[in-house]
Amino acid sequence: VVTAPEAKAAFDGYLRAGLGLETKAGLNSGSSSGGYAVPYETERAIERRLMAASPMREISMVRTTAAGVYKKPVSTAGVIAGWVAETAARPETDPATLSLIEFPAADLYASPAATQSLLDDAMLDLDEWLAAEVEDAFAAQETTAFVTGDGANKPKGFLAYTTVADASATWGQIGYVASGAAGAFASTNPADKLLDLIYAPKAQYRPNGRFVMNRKTVSAIRKFKDADGNYIWSPPARAGETASLLGYPVTEIETMPDVAANSLSIAFGDFQRGYLIVDRAGVRVLRDPYSAKPYVLFYTTKRVGGGVQNFDAIKVMKFSAS
Repeated sequence: VVTAPEAKAAFDGYLRAGLGLETKAGLNSGSSSGGYAVPYETERAIERRLMAASPMREISMVRTTAAGVYKKPVSTAGVIAGWVAETAARPETDPATLSLIEFPAADLYASPAATQSLLDDAMLDLDEWLAAEVEDAFAAQETTAFVTGDGANKPKGFLAYTTVADASATWGQIGYVASGAAGAFASTNPADKLLDLIYAPKAQYRPNGRFVMNRKTVSAIRKFKDADGNYIWSPPARAGETASLLGYPVTEIETMPDVAANSLSIAFGDFQRGYLIVDRAGVRVLRDPYSAKPYVLFYTTKRVGGGVQNFDAIKVMKFSAS
């Protein structure tokens, strides 16, 4: 049995000097793509950093799976129920309409580089160094994919699904509310359309609802005032809290589109119920001292999937007249 300290020590030796993990801790690549599974503690360090650095991970549902594809059955029409007397016959009900949604995990990679002198520094915690190096690269790629990814060898972003006017939206489509002007907010009472967006999702999705937009859109909305001249934007009351808009928190995500003609620049909804992120368990590292001499590259991969799991929970604003 390989203990956690033994696995960590073996992995440390592999990173520093390329010592074989097979002989040190019984760990092997187990993958045709090469590389070695990082110890659990290192994987958790990477996941913690990603959770803090990725705004979509903070607001969405995150699941870990051992399979390459996460499959989730969902009811698209609800389960039929009814009232009946205690001794009365139970009428047969129509079965729920079920749909099976699949979330395949795709490879996400980064190649942080180090000098051999850095690796020879015994004071350097290589677990933390590796986690810190891949954090920004992974977080940036993930966030872009969770918002606009096309689903081809990457997660499918919530803006990549078909969007239709909310009144016509069906399962598999994201409903939108028009801003009232092409490529802009309505010239009069622009905040009214934000209220329409808030009330586009059903009541059960509003208690945990939040706005999602980029900083340029935030900058424009922060100037909006109500009829009494009060700003509709509320800055955070204390450090660590988030700003709110019309009573709902706001999450800034830089990969949300800028306001332009027909852009989908604002989203609102319960992202915990609406968007699912799937992590395939395991992070792998392949040490490469040859491709970029005198640097040592660490080709690091993890598998991530994502997509909308509840199309009723997320709505968007389309910057168009109708």
